[in-house]
Amino acid sequence: MAAKRFPDRDEIAAVRAEAEPLENGATAESKRRVAGRVMARRDMGKLVFLDLVDRSGRIQLLCQAERTGEVDVHLGDIVGAVGSPAKSRRGEPSLMVDALEPLARIRTPLPDTFHGLTDVELRYRKRYLDLLMNDESRDHALVRSRAVAAIRRILDEWGFVEVETPVLQPRYGGAFAEPFVTHWNSLDEDRYLRIATELYLKRLIVGGLERVYELGKDFRNEGLSPRHNPEFTMLEWYEAYADYLAVAQRFERLMSYVAAELGCELPARWRRETVVEAIRSRTRVEIQLSHDRDALAAQMRDRGLSAPETDTWPQLVDELISKHVEPTLIEPTLLLDYPVELSPFAKRHRSIPGLVERFEAYIGGLEIANAFTELNDPDEQRLRFEAQLRLARAGETEAQPYDEAFLEALEYGMPPTGGIGIGIDRLVMALTGAASIREVVLFPAMRD
Repeated sequence: MAAKRFPDRDEIAAVRAEAEPLENGATAESKRRVAGRVMARRDMGKLVFLDLVDRSGRIQLLCQAERTGEVDVHLGDIVGAVGSPAKSRRGEPSLMVDALEPLARIRTPLPDTFHGLTDVELRYRKRYLDLLMNDESRDHALVRSRAVAAIRRILDEWGFVEVETPVLQPRYGGAFAEPFVTHWNSLDEDRYLRIATELYLKRLIVGGLERVYELGKDFRNEGLSPRHNPEFTMLEWYEAYADYLAVAQRFERLMSYVAAELGCELPARWRRETVVEAIRSRTRVEIQLSHDRDALAAQMRDRGLSAPETDTWPQLVDELISKHVEPTLIEPTLLLDYPVELSPFAKRHRSIPGLVERFEAYIGGLEIANAFTELNDPDEQRLRFEAQLRLARAGETEAQPYDEAFLEALEYGMPPTGGIGIGIDRLVMALTGAASIREVVLFPAMRD
């Protein structure tokens, strides 16, 4: 019968490090206990070599028959081993085993352990096999965990308070997106899975918490792509008495800190470019000449660019950004100062009419963050909601809904505030070099 537990075990990486400095063929006097999955077996007469793997790494087990007896272990079994750090005659860090204990038997054979699990769809559907067979997938999971821990550590150090806000909301908001809808039986009311935490976190700023953040899941009812999973993890933080320039400085410091914790490097100051300049330099389109939809479409067509007839003015500008600017932002970049029509919760720019104080952050052509000087004037916010209603009536399915409860909170006064949302999945993509978001989400959305 398999053991119920295997206490006081050492991580394989630590035992391997202890074996590294030994002479070839030498064995240490210390005793260590390791446990993991057997990923290779080689029989050499009365000596059996097993490769044992845990989350920290891999080590070779040297099983001599006179010490361990018959090695009743199969490829894929989970075992515990007690022995001494050693170096094989060929110089491989190992554990000279005194006792070997089966802990769980495998019932279904593992995929080819030499080639690994190469079927991409199978890797995503059976992530447990992917983690067993592919070191890179396991590394991505560990990098993500360490990145999130580092983010929490520095925000707590800066005096931010971690909070939780509703996932099921009576009215969604805080982003341009279509929501998922569910029904609350006991209330007999529909609820929306949140698309952002913004509007609830700002209520907490009104309430005097001053610096708040939330790390959690958001849900947007959109298509799947290498850059988007409909269920994704977002960090949002809000700081009273700050603006988007102060947020940019904090963002850069946070990115440098997280990268350093992971053994990476990011610049202390990211390059900066404005939206107007970025569009002009890449397309020769001047979006500030007119906020008239037909005039902008004519400009775009004159330069050989697509301008769909059904697109509104904000959608055309967004298309210019997403198709012609974003793919060029490879170096870590902050794209600043967006048109007001694209930013219903950002404060108007202090010196440039028609724009708001907002930036998005990019690495490798991938947007990873979105930040504002937050709009805190309830009258202006009401006008913005009304403008979004007009866009919705014009066919914009992702327009921001009118939220009277949020306006009521603003009526009590919200201090000048800077806020940001950072996509954790995309950040991990950037830090690991992953080509698809499915590589860094443990259980990505898949068609049943």
